[in-house]
Amino acid sequence: MKITATLCAMAFLATGGSALAAHGKAGLWRIRSTTAMEMKGVAPSGAHSHTSHMCMSQAEVDADTPPHIDQTATGCQTHVTSATPSALTADLVCDGSLKGQGHMQIVYRGDAHYAGTYSFHGAVEGNDSTMTTSFKGDWLKADCGRVKPYKLRTQ
Repeated sequence: MKITATLCAMAFLATGGSALAAHGKAGLWRIRSTTAMEMKGVAPSGAHSHTSHMCMSQAEVDADTPPHIDQTATGCQTHVTSATPSALTADLVCDGSLKGQGHMQIVYRGDAHYAGTYSFHGAVEGNDSTMTTSFKGDWLKADCGRVKPYKLRTQ
């Protein structure tokens, strides 16, 4: 299912860029996330954990914006509802191939650690769907090695 893959990608993006913007350090980060998804008409598959590495450039750290989620693929727009030095909350409104709403909360523990949650409820391929993700990020080192930074995209 292409839409299910898109939801998973949204969860991954939500756990990365926005959590680090202006609160992190440039360099290599380890992101650990656990996602559970329920879709009406599809047997629950349980929670899935994933660990990935991402490289944050200094420009991304300085950007102080939530992650860019491909509006063409998802029809979703991100709206920051609150941003403080220690936390960020944002809502997503989806009115394209995905229809529904998402919410993200992130708490920063200095510039080398963060943790948060992401949730989405709406319709995917016409079926009621719910996804929840918990995540945490830890800065590992300034040298990203072979991991390349994401390119910043503007909305």
